[in-house]
Amino acid sequence: MLLTRASEYALLSLDLIIKSDKPLGSEQLAKELNLPKSFLAKILQNLAKGDILVSHRGSYGGYTLKKKPSEITLYDIISCAEGKKAVVFDCLSHSCPNGAVGTCSISPFLARFQFKIDNYLKNLTLEELFNE
Repeated sequence: MLLTRASEYALLSLDLIIKSDKPLGSEQLAKELNLPKSFLAKILQNLAKGDILVSHRGSYGGYTLKKKPSEITLYDIISCAEGKKAVVFDCLSHSCPNGAVGTCSISPFLARFQFKIDNYLKNLTLEELFNE
């Protein structure tokens, strides 16, 4: 699956943000999770642009959830963190490594597989993820 560390870092950060009773900044999150601060800051900014987080300014600033964990899907998080829809195989993004776009014999299966994964991610909420 073409998910990168951006999705992983987003989920790890969201777990801490959910558990906190105050806004958490990118520097604090990066330190606590032992992650690269500049990379994490970009991910958090993308989550804020995607209406998942709210950015608070000031000395007590940081990030909080914009919605309830039950209203945020993994599909939304991954799309924001990755900056694009997450696909299972490169060929589903119209860039077949074998040059067989539209003629590949397994393309229909891959499309169905992607559809099922998308539906799963669209129906799995942040609340469900962290309560399993």
